[in-house]
Amino acid sequence: MNTWLRQQRFGIKAALGHIRSAPGSFLFNVLVVAIALTLPFAGVTLLDNVRPMSEQLSVDPEISVFMKAETAREQSQALAGKLRSITGASAKIVFVPREKALETLKDKSGLTDVLGALGENPLPDSYVLQLQDVTSTKAAAHIDQIADNLRALSEVDTVQVDSAWVKRLAALLGVLRLMLLLLAITLGTVVIAVVFNTIRLQVLTQREEIAVSKLLGATDGFIHRPFYYTGALLGLCAGAVALGAVALSLHPLNGAIAEFARLYASEFQLTPLPPLDIAALLAISAGLGLVGAMLSVQRHLSRLS
Repeated sequence: MNTWLRQQRFGIKAALGHIRSAPGSFLFNVLVVAIALTLPFAGVTLLDNVRPMSEQLSVDPEISVFMKAETAREQSQALAGKLRSITGASAKIVFVPREKALETLKDKSGLTDVLGALGENPLPDSYVLQLQDVTSTKAAAHIDQIADNLRALSEVDTVQVDSAWVKRLAALLGVLRLMLLLLAITLGTVVIAVVFNTIRLQVLTQREEIAVSKLLGATDGFIHRPFYYTGALLGLCAGAVALGAVALSLHPLNGAIAEFARLYASEFQLTPLPPLDIAALLAISAGLGLVGAMLSVQRHLSRLS
């Protein structure tokens, strides 16, 4: 264990020596990689802020179930158990008697005289079903299945579904996630390519030193390790710079967002990522740097063997 730790410590020390020998080149490469990482990191930050808002928007999609006109009140009220078995325990089920429905229609439509002239209440008993936490396309599609099951009940005349907006919201978020994933893959490839070229130049610059080390009996792991750490440090520093740039941009963005949000009586603001997400993104950026370094070392050091 002590030997392994000593080897890692030597690798880190050698990597830092490589960086100190050409700090300008290292900082330039950090800047290039950071620019590539800033856009996907900003996308992750945006989605992390939008997700809670989308969850708040996507509560309680409604299904209205209207009884047949000839259905007796007792039968209508007894239907609540069947509705519960179809919609699940989390759904909120509200029975709306025809008398209350008529009063509501009079209040909202202003057609009191016209409706009064009808003599008999033309409205049926009904139920309003509020489904909880429908936040994905799959869950929204399940609403249509529930509606089909409700239509199959003999007491039910009409079923109206209010879930189209849930599908649109879920589909939009799905498209944004897919676009962010494709962007991250593309720019991740750019990061690997930049690190690959950086390590290639280091290998070519130190090829004589590497050849001498091999003559003295140095193992491949001993020679490769400093380059691996250099690539990982390059990715880690670039990730930190990218996250810093995203965090600094939130303040001016929030100033513009605040003006827009007030028009909709909202206080929406962009906030930085939580510590665990930041640590994950830093690990990913360091991992990309490590992958680029490994590919470069395996390709170019094999030619020097």
